[in-house]
Amino acid sequence: MSDYTARRIDHDFRVDGDVGKAVWRSAQWSNPFVDMASGEPAEYQTKSAILWSDTHLYVAFEAEEPNLQAEFTERDSLIFLENDLELFIDGVDSYYELEINARNTVYEVFFIWRDAFPNPKEFPPEVFDISDPDVFTFGGDYDRTGASFWNGTHPRGTRWAFRGFDMPDLLSAVALKGTLNDPTSRDQGWSVELAIPWESLRHLAHGRALPPEPGDIWRMFLGRFDKKIVEGREVSPHPASSLRSHGVYDTHLPEEWSEISFEA
Repeated sequence: MSDYTARRIDHDFRVDGDVGKAVWRSAQWSNPFVDMASGEPAEYQTKSAILWSDTHLYVAFEAEEPNLQAEFTERDSLIFLENDLELFIDGVDSYYELEINARNTVYEVFFIWRDAFPNPKEFPPEVFDISDPDVFTFGGDYDRTGASFWNGTHPRGTRWAFRGFDMPDLLSAVALKGTLNDPTSRDQGWSVELAIPWESLRHLAHGRALPPEPGDIWRMFLGRFDKKIVEGREVSPHPASSLRSHGVYDTHLPEEWSEISFEA
């Protein structure tokens, strides 16, 4: 049984950050996110919903946040250093990471497991060129010291990280319920809408139909990180919550992500 069922719609719609509109009221909203490591209730409530049409995958988040904060405005800034919402999509031999802050600033990386590369059919070299200076190797969130520094601890080893990748025709929008970067204001939170054409996900398909066949299951990570200051010191790691807990504050474990099924 999957963790979440995405409902199918017969039309596309405008992406403007408003998750209260009719199309999202027809969606199945998730249970509140839980602490990513412990599974306990998160400090602030976050929910998500997914819809799909013949042309697009749609993802929405609604996040409670009493003090809306976001500083980064340049695309591909390290958004995870501040409050963010996150979507990862698994492609079996690859995966895609998207992070977004309350300014609608997006950070993207496309990862390919090195044991699956090269594969010109799935990962054409004109798109995935490891000689590009913006391509790095990556072990994992906690694989930067000691014995795991070069090879990581994941059974598949390390990944190629294509930091210059931009998802073609991605649409994103944010709506705020409060005042950004005003510590005197008591805010309600923020919402996000994302739309990705199925054609843009072709490098993640791994032989699967695009759009999916009803009943198909894809793995995705839907989560949130919060920059928290306690007694003048930044909490590390940042508190994280997600649709599904997997025992550690490491987002780069596709086998632990939520199973999303696509309804007919």
